[in-house]
Amino acid sequence: MDFSNIWCWLIPALVGIICGILGYLLGKGSNTNNHESAELKLWQNKNAKLQADLDACNGKLTAASSIAAATTVAAVAPMIEDKPFDAAAAKAVFGKTIKHNDLKVVEGIGPKISEMFINAGISTWKDLSETSVAKCKEVLNSGGDRYKVHNPASWPMQSKMAYEGKWEELLKWQDEHDHGKL
Repeated sequence: MDFSNIWCWLIPALVGIICGILGYLLGKGSNTNNHESAELKLWQNKNAKLQADLDACNGKLTAASSIAAATTVAAVAPMIEDKPFDAAAAKAVFGKTIKHNDLKVVEGIGPKISEMFINAGISTWKDLSETSVAKCKEVLNSGGDRYKVHNPASWPMQSKMAYEGKWEELLKWQDEHDHGKL
């Protein structure tokens, strides 16, 4: 036996063994990636299902809120008396001619502010009575810095009195407060 040829046999054997080990390790790592990929897809599917459930719940909540809001508006609407405008009664109380739905009847609202509210879609006493103070402030802010000094906190209440034809009550309230300020 000639041992000088042993390297001819030993080198290919060692290369084969090393390749076999590397192949095994790469194959095992590939299976782990497939397992992780399958697990990732499983979690993505669960996440998509939960998102769909959340969207469905939000839809139900929105629908319930709409129904509740409609019910609330329907329940509140009868509280506001729907009286026809009586110009003579208004003139008798205020001592001057009052035009129907003239927002300037409300203390603190002048011609420019009245125009701003009309441009914002709030053109009647009823509209203003149903407008939040925050929305009133938005309308004022749209006019620039010079209108930020106005305080619309009482405007919806005053316009409700005008809408309901409660002229004596409105005048008394305005007299008791400094030009409509709370």
